[in-house]
Parts: sequence; C-alpha cells; structure tokens
Amino acid sequence: MAPKALVIAAPMSGSGKTTVSLGLMAALVRRGLRVAPFKIGPDFIDPGHHGLVCGRPSRNLDGWMLSQSYNLECFRRHAAGADVAVVEGVMGLFDSADGAAENGSTAQMAKWLGLPVILVVDAARMARSAAALIHGFADFDPGLKLAGVIFNRVGSPVHRRHLESALEGSRLPPPLGFIPRDPCLAMDERHLGLVTVQDSPLGDHRLEALAAMVEKAIDLDRLLDSLPEIDTQAPATRPSSSSPSVRLAVARDPAFCFYYQDNLELLAKAGAHLVYFSPLSDSRLPEDIDGIYLGGGYPELRAAELEANRDLRHRILTASRAGMPIYAECGGLMYLGRSIVDLEGKRHKMCACLPLDFEMQKKLRRLGYRRVTFQATTILGPAGQQVRGHEFHYSRVVKEDENILKVYQVEDKLGRACPAAGYALGRTLGSYVHLHLGSCPEAAASLVASCLDYRKLKQ
Repeated sequence: MAPKALVIAAPMSGSGKTTVSLGLMAALVRRGLRVAPFKIGPDFIDPGHHGLVCGRPSRNLDGWMLSQSYNLECFRRHAAGADVAVVEGVMGLFDSADGAAENGSTAQMAKWLGLPVILVVDAARMARSAAALIHGFADFDPGLKLAGVIFNRVGSPVHRRHLESALEGSRLPPPLGFIPRDPCLAMDERHLGLVTVQDSPLGDHRLEALAAMVEKAIDLDRLLDSLPEIDTQAPATRPSSSSPSVRLAVARDPAFCFYYQDNLELLAKAGAHLVYFSPLSDSRLPEDIDGIYLGGGYPELRAAELEANRDLRHRILTASRAGMPIYAECGGLMYLGRSIVDLEGKRHKMCACLPLDFEMQKKLRRLGYRRVTFQATTILGPAGQQVRGHEFHYSRVVKEDENILKVYQVEDKLGRACPAAGYALGRTLGSYVHLHLGSCPEAAASLVASCLDYRKLKQ
C-alpha cells in the first residue's frame, strides 16, 4: 500500500509547527505506523529530533539549495516503505529566499511534491480574526492545497468555541485540532535554535506526553483519511554505490553534530567508509584513516573540553601537516583554528591547523543561503565548480595570517558578494558555509578522490 503524506506549515516562525510535527510523528508511531520524516530548509536540529521520534533519519528538502528533481527523488526514495510521510515546513508558509518569489519556501515544496498543507495557527491572541488570516492563506496561491488547520495555544473551552464559530459555515479549510496553551510543550532553545537532540533528547516521558497531546487534541482518524496516497517511484538519479576505497573519519558528538544525512550518504556512495569519533572524548583518531570531516555544531559551548583534549588536537594538527585531507564547516572551522574566545572573554586553544582566531559574539553575524564558486582546485573539486549551502553563526574571525589561501567566491541568494571565505592550507579546507553536497555530488566524489590520493601517498 502506498504511503500517505502531508506538510505541516504555519503563518510564521514560532507558531508551534515543530512541536505539532513531533507530536504528530510520536502519535503515529505509537499507533504502530512507520513514519518517514522530512524537514524543509537548511536545518540540522529539527531533523535530529525527527529521527529520534521516528527511528529513522530525517531528510532535508530545499528548493534553493537543491534542484526540483533532486528533492522529488529524495522524497520518494525515503518515503517508500513508510505508512505516512510527515514534512515539517520552514518559517512561514510562503516565506522564501526572495520576498518576490517562492524559491525555497514551504509552499513551493508542497507544490513540487503535490502534498496537502496543514496550517498550524497560533491562536493565543485571536478569535474571529483567525478566519481572516486563514482566508488569506487559503486564497493567496491557487496552486496550493490548504487541507486543514490546527489551532495552537488555545486558552480555554470558550476560546475554542470562538475559533470554531469563526470557521463555521465558511469555505475555509476545516479545523482538525485544538492544542491547549501549555508551557510544558515548548521546546528548549538557544542561540542557533532549538537545543540539539544530543544535548536534550526527548525522553520516553516527553514523547509520550507529546503523543498523548496530539491524540487528545487532533482528530487523527479524520486527518489520516483526508491524506492522499503518494507515488514513491523514484528515478535512479543517485550515483550507484562504490566499494569503500577510503576511510573517512567523521566527528560526531554534542560539539559537532550538524550534518546533512544526504552528505554522509553521498560520501559513502562515492566510496568512503565513514568511521565516527568524538573530539570531546577520544584521545586518538580512528585507525588507518585517509581523511577527516568536521561538521558544524557548538564547539563554543564545549571549548574548555576541546582544549583539554590536547592529544587529539595534536594528532589532528599532525595529520593536517602530513597532507591528510581535512574538510570542516562552521564549528568545525573554528575547531581547526588557533583559538576561540568565548562570550566570557576566555581564550581556548584549538587545533591550529589553520592560522585563524575566532571570537564569539552576542549578536548574529551571518545568516542566509550561499552559492560557492571554487577559485582554485580544492579537495572538493576544481576551480569554477559551484556548490550551494547555508551560513548561520554568531562568531567571527578576529585574526588571520596573510599566507592562508581564500579559495571560495561566495554570493548570497540574490547574487551579492559575501565575505565568507573558504580557507585552505595544504589539503586542509574550512569555511563557515554548510554545503549541501546534493547540489553538486561531484564534490563528494572529489573529497573521496583526495582521500584516495593520500592513501596511495601513504602506501
């Protein structure tokens, strides 16, 4: 039987769509259904929580970083075999990379996938006005199917009756649920968004509470009956798997946890055997490795522990100087630098593979989509190759040596030049930009080829 699917969206960020999405996933899993989770947009944190709830990795879909064909293939491939696919949106339903177009929006993805949208509306400060809001969202784009509404933060039974009355007799999408105002349902947050699943996992008690909340507040049977079955026939556009030819060490712990699942799988398909290690707790790198991948995360919150692990920092520096390919993004870039100054003004020594010093800021430094063009041959590919990604950080480079190469030309979503550099020294490459290798699978193959060259050099 083909799976059913839906998109969870909202008029704006902060309406509660992540809480509703997780609660819906938990309730469906509790019913014994296999749930395939997806997240629209360049997000690492929500997919981690999705994966914990559903017991399978969540996939990122993105209309700006990735082509329509890639998104369709990814969705169909990973929805296959599930009973229900739940796609959590990004920002407001129509918010995008451009105020005048739908590029990268939840609405665009819902239309590409041909899925109905359930709108989560924060009703905390409205009653009849909710009907006007929903009317606008329902009529704004005739190509979009708005199939129902879930009201969040409903204050009382009287408040619920007012909301029901506002929609009665209208041609608006029906109310499918009313979630009461409850501070205990809020997700913990910090400067890059929600707290990661590594630092604050949803325990069995919390998951049970979320599932019970959805079962009580939402008409799940009505919702499931209204959903369409989807076509999961995916064209074979991904490269075929190669026999592992290199061993690639991937940093994975609470300090380094921002990875697109597709990036890891594209590297594996290109011939990398991924072996995981913790810069926080491991004193040695994995045995017989040919390269290192350091993703983003929160090294600034664990800077004292990272500094204290001198043995591993020294081994990474030695590997870098020996010519081992090392690729790092954002938090990984900071770890490869000489030092990080935290918000209390304390300096912490890092690996010193790149002659850079970093300092944390209280305000957001950079946020947005990025198009990267290589200005020189790198371990990710030749000069002229383009890859798309995203940048989001609170730190800045406060000192850099003149001899370090800057090998990225970076533009934002509107084509304007950005200061984000790709720093290269030998075969060590780092940048603030989180690249999605699905936008250029050749970059994954190039990294594996660089690791293979190093393996041959060792031998």
